[in-house]
Amino acid sequence: MKTSAYYQEAYRPQFHFSPEEKWMNDPNGLVFNEGIYHLFYQYYPDDIVWGPMHWGHAVSTDMVHWEHKPIALYPDEHGLIFSGSAVVDKSNTSGFAKNGETPLVAAFTYHLMEGEKAGRKDFQTQGIAYSLDNGESWAKYEGNPVIGNNGIKDFRDPKVFWHQDTQSWIMALVAGDHAKFYSSPNLKDWTHISDFGKTHGAHGGVWECPDLFQLQVEGSDEQQWVLIISINPGAPNGGSGTQYFIGDFDGVKFTTDQKEPKWLDYGTDNYAGVTYNNTPNGERIFIGWMSNWDYARDTPTEKWRSAMTLPRNLSLRKIGDDYWLANSPLEAVSGLATSVLVENFEVAGGETKNLQIEGLQQSKIAFGTASKNFKITLGNELGETLVLKMDPKDNSLVLDRMNSGKVQFQTEFGNKKHRAPLNQLKDGHFNVSLYLDWCSIEVFVDDGLFAITDQIFPTVPYNQLTIENEDTEKAIQNVTIKKMESVW
Repeated sequence: MKTSAYYQEAYRPQFHFSPEEKWMNDPNGLVFNEGIYHLFYQYYPDDIVWGPMHWGHAVSTDMVHWEHKPIALYPDEHGLIFSGSAVVDKSNTSGFAKNGETPLVAAFTYHLMEGEKAGRKDFQTQGIAYSLDNGESWAKYEGNPVIGNNGIKDFRDPKVFWHQDTQSWIMALVAGDHAKFYSSPNLKDWTHISDFGKTHGAHGGVWECPDLFQLQVEGSDEQQWVLIISINPGAPNGGSGTQYFIGDFDGVKFTTDQKEPKWLDYGTDNYAGVTYNNTPNGERIFIGWMSNWDYARDTPTEKWRSAMTLPRNLSLRKIGDDYWLANSPLEAVSGLATSVLVENFEVAGGETKNLQIEGLQQSKIAFGTASKNFKITLGNELGETLVLKMDPKDNSLVLDRMNSGKVQFQTEFGNKKHRAPLNQLKDGHFNVSLYLDWCSIEVFVDDGLFAITDQIFPTVPYNQLTIENEDTEKAIQNVTIKKMESVW
């Protein structure tokens, strides 16, 4: 049992990343180098509400246990330090290394608050910084900004990667309602090469946090390009969300035949997510900010505000003639589920099981089934409930947090059920995993073909679990509930 108060505040996540204190939002600069996963993030060190942005910093060797590091990037005369990315400049194309070092180079958006307050549109520009000691210390490039602004109001969030075929660095940026792509030989000098998106995807809000990468289609040698775009507002269940496009990138233009937006997550609390550069085995590892701009500043925590989602492995599946992006927790996350709270059991067709379980607030619930008609209810002695229902009427998965605990702190938080359409879920057996961590639930169906991520704030921990299988023929099998170990 822990005797320290460290990371024991009310609602403090135990196996998700959260800052020791103060405000955090978007993950930034996700890069692996020399055995270290770097997580930079939007950070305001003086309050638990959004303020002048810095880059916070943490490192990990396994993506689950994190070490907090000093602030990496501070505001300067060009502005606040908004979101961006980082790369390993293995060939020293930037020339920043003088003695054989391998530079890490970060690209980020400068946000000049004085320009915004003056009513100008050119207050966001792009800058770079470099580190010659694997992220321990950073120096900003004296030639900043490397990309100026000719009057675009929302011009931000550079994601940079090396494009092998053209032997150049590619940057994806967002510009209000579309993405822009740039090319550079050295990370300093950038040329605009193309745009995408004015006539594609969802446009209910501003486009943010682009990411462009190639994935192999599961079970084949086929490769496709994936473009991730966050949008706020305009997500399917309200507020902030993440859409994606499957297509092709030829080194200049991204193209797609996709007509409708597709969504990475149908909860309301997975936003601004991007992926790691330079992973050890080419994995595409994703982390999102586990909040929503509708209520991010109002959630009922006191010392810190916000956490990141679980790190997830992205994979591409072809179902019929269409492609879908799946996201499921890394194996390292499953390794935290060590001790069994409830042994393997079955809920037969037409049966209901009620269990009293201490420790549900920090657990993994997993099962397999072919039932398309079931309901899982987590509750406590105050009558607060969190409900996950597979609805056969419209073939959807519904998460209902409207009576989950503290929901009145902001109107949008508890005012609707969150629905994920399951149109591409094949008939037959599929698996479901639920991860609960004090103030959040992450649901993954069919190895992450569908995901729902939501914050929750029960007044007291849930200790009651009810599983109702309303399909009279198909059982819910191998139900296992395990405790998730704290990483702090």
